[in-house]
Amino acid sequence: MKKVIVVIIVCISFTAGAQEKIKKFEIGASPALFIYQGDLTPEQLGAFKTMRVGIIIHGSKNLSSSFSLRTNLAIGGLRGDDAKYNNPEYRKQRNFNFRTPVVELSELLVWNAFGKNYAEKGVSPYFFAGAGISILKIKRDWSNYNAAYFGDGSEITAGLAADANHHLPKMIPVIPVGAGVRYEVSQRFAVNAEAAYRLVFTDYMDGFSRAANPNKNDHYHTTSIGAIYKMGIKNKLECPVIKY
Repeated sequence: MKKVIVVIIVCISFTAGAQEKIKKFEIGASPALFIYQGDLTPEQLGAFKTMRVGIIIHGSKNLSSSFSLRTNLAIGGLRGDDAKYNNPEYRKQRNFNFRTPVVELSELLVWNAFGKNYAEKGVSPYFFAGAGISILKIKRDWSNYNAAYFGDGSEITAGLAADANHHLPKMIPVIPVGAGVRYEVSQRFAVNAEAAYRLVFTDYMDGFSRAANPNKNDHYHTTSIGAIYKMGIKNKLECPVIKY
């Protein structure tokens, strides 16, 4: 009986003093597809014909069984090309294209819908939102634009002159929002799949606005599958983890 009481007291002390270190941190990496959504594609869900491959690296700190803070580094690229689309017909005649590398750093609040941040087995969906900065190096090209096709006084030609004199952004604020699902393989490892959409506050991410669609901003999104490693002190006493 005395031994049980001692273990209980030790567990209480362990929980109060060291609980914050048990599986509190995670690191992960995921190959990702970067998909541009803007003026140079008619596809509503983005330019899948010109998607780029990149990587997402992240580190998280569990705040509770349901919430965590995640620092996200996404490295990839974006591309759009009018010439990839036959319909509508004017796109091959306008023939604008662009490309840019993307380096995005963001901070996210993640909600595990099943409260399984400390779980060792099982599947759980999660949702996240946050804020960040994307660094770009935009290269646009209108050298194959067919001005004769659109005729004299074309709004596209006039807009192109305005776009050519517009300074292109090198750094833009973004708001990432998304959802995913994770499977806890063991106490130390998990795998996940997620999709994230970036709200962007510029129409010049693709280098064109006045000559394309000045009434709508550009955006991009990613889809990724990866692995997660969970770090922390192992509970050798097998004391219960307090979840809230």
